Amino acid sequence: MNTTFAAIGCVLLSVTAQFLIKAGMSSVAVKAALAKPAALHVAGTVMLNPAIIGGFALYTLGAVVWLWVLARWDVSKAYPLEGLGFALALLVGFLIGEQVTPLRTLGVVLICAGVFVISAS
Repeated sequence: MNTTFAAIGCVLLSVTAQFLIKAGMSSVAVKAALAKPAALHVAGTVMLNPAIIGGFALYTLGAVVWLWVLARWDVSKAYPLEGLGFALALLVGFLIGEQVTPLRTLGVVLICAGVFVISAS
């Protein structure tokens, strides 16, 4: 497996996990559970939500792949690629109708520029 592809795969897994967990937390069942004061009911509803389970499964897979990446690259080379997750999250957020402001976009552009500079060194 190519280390660059594995590192980018970790970013994709992480962003996908975030959106799955967000979908799960936005579900009607979870929102209804959050309206009740019973902590065990909330925890059970949240932890049994398929989207949330899927999100945590992707995080776990991403962690395993990340271990493989770190065994081959310096952290100072690998970790900046995680910054690409901001760009991907912004793009996916835009595609699903989240508000994307010019200032948020500028921030992501600056992060990506930083990732490029670090990766080129």
